[in-house]
Amino acid sequence: MILDGIRKNSFVVFGRAGMDMFAGPAGTKSEDAETFRADLGGSSANICAGICKLGGRAALVTSVSDDAVGRFCINRLRHYGVDTTYVRSIGGEYRTSLAVYESRLDDFQNVIYRNGAADFQVTEADVDRVEYSQFGALITAGTVLAAEPSRSATFRAFENAKAAGLPVIFDIDYRPYSWPSAEVASEVLTKAGESSDMIVGNDEEFGFMAGGIEKGLDMARSLADRSGRIVIYKMGPKGAITFADGQEITTGVFPTDPIKPVGAGDSFMAGLLSALAAGATIKQAVLQGSACAAIVVSKPGCAPAMPLPEELNEFLAQHPTLLEV
Repeated sequence: MILDGIRKNSFVVFGRAGMDMFAGPAGTKSEDAETFRADLGGSSANICAGICKLGGRAALVTSVSDDAVGRFCINRLRHYGVDTTYVRSIGGEYRTSLAVYESRLDDFQNVIYRNGAADFQVTEADVDRVEYSQFGALITAGTVLAAEPSRSATFRAFENAKAAGLPVIFDIDYRPYSWPSAEVASEVLTKAGESSDMIVGNDEEFGFMAGGIEKGLDMARSLADRSGRIVIYKMGPKGAITFADGQEITTGVFPTDPIKPVGAGDSFMAGLLSALAAGATIKQAVLQGSACAAIVVSKPGCAPAMPLPEELNEFLAQHPTLLEV
């Protein structure tokens, strides 16, 4: 069921869109910058952009502030080919998220402004108006679950998706600053994982859900016990372990020259799902996701750094072997 839905290559995605501002030129600290480039950001918006750039269809379900920044995000979503039918502009004091960061690894800084975040204002009415039958799968990033009403709305979307026969794909995407407490986050993220058909996260995220990083791998393995569920346990430079159909598939990483530590997870998800949609094996798809991640961390920005098919093919041709892990 999971792969059948993914192969439709049409995704409804829940989560935030935001404005990214990154200092230029590469290597410049934000406080020393004279210029910043602005573009689309936010985990779910980045995933949408990555899917669309690789030839798939993605519609984002979110709220943005009814102001210049919110309109900027809608314009950039459309620029990347993302369906904005279910993006709602809201008034009042709610604001679209802003991230200010750098293209550097040494003393990297990422300043997030999420006071009164507009994306947390997605309601059950918003998710009920989605035409789920138009899509093959639902994707959500965990940050959307950090506050109400978007938390309840997203779990309602899970129910709607399952009623329509869509698999649920869950990117844990744990951001501590968004949650009222670690206890609430662990409980809610675990519930979301148990309700999902595919779960993607890193070792720290699974470890957080399990109550300790040393317990993360066992947590991922236990979540994969349900028949048909796919769980991908990412370990950064050590590669990934994928649990599917009773198998444990180990994959490495591609060599790259990173200039920043952000955007890799979003690009991984887009590359993974695009490969599965094209009929790749799970191992091949994880490797394509890893290639997309390697590409994104080597360029400024997140959405603009997501590869086009020709860029991905060129990267794979130039990197025929993985790093030893």
